[in-house]
Amino acid sequence: MQVLKERGVISGKPNGKTWVRVPPKRTERSNERYFEEKQLVREPEEVRSQNGSAERGQGVSLRDLAEDVALHEVVVCPDDIASVMGLAPGTRVLRRSRVRRVDRSAGAGSSVSYVPLDIVERDPSVFDEANDPWPGGMQHQLYTVGVELAKIIDYVTATMPTEEEAEEQDIPPGVPIFRIRKVSYATTGRVAEVTDIPLPADRSALIYVTELPKWSDS
Repeated sequence: MQVLKERGVISGKPNGKTWVRVPPKRTERSNERYFEEKQLVREPEEVRSQNGSAERGQGVSLRDLAEDVALHEVVVCPDDIASVMGLAPGTRVLRRSRVRRVDRSAGAGSSVSYVPLDIVERDPSVFDEANDPWPGGMQHQLYTVGVELAKIIDYVTATMPTEEEAEEQDIPPGVPIFRIRKVSYATTGRVAEVTDIPLPADRSALIYVTELPKWSDS
């Protein structure tokens, strides 16, 4: 039974219920997505709504997701996030948590983002969970409050999952998690958003494309 769990054939807790595991949906995450998202910012809603992270990363439309839950809360910024954003300790931010599941019996995907209140408070609709997923994503939301992104940096590390992550995302024993911290910078140089994204290594591909200019004499 343990071997089958490690191979990802079955899932379950020790001495508890065991079931046949639903094969997880492969996720591809490319840095080209940020350029594409910016190109879509000024497009009409019907165009933006067809090019979200679910369609781009997993090839699944929103209407086919078994679960898509967003939770928006105004909270005191965690110290490590405040440090990245250059905020004073105790500063309140908008925290947005998302859980998505392609199949009702499959593991979930998740992310948590933080945005300074003074950036988004000019548009109350950003705080409303009913408006999530927002057509065009965060880049379009920032556009509505006059913020243009100039740079996004992904910091990628790897650790073993917590017990909660292993259960929620249905991660087999011994499989690590890629932890992506996405830091988005406005054209002013200010950090406009920080997002933490855990991706199980058994179903994720990180794709980085670097365009190299031709030599002038070629």
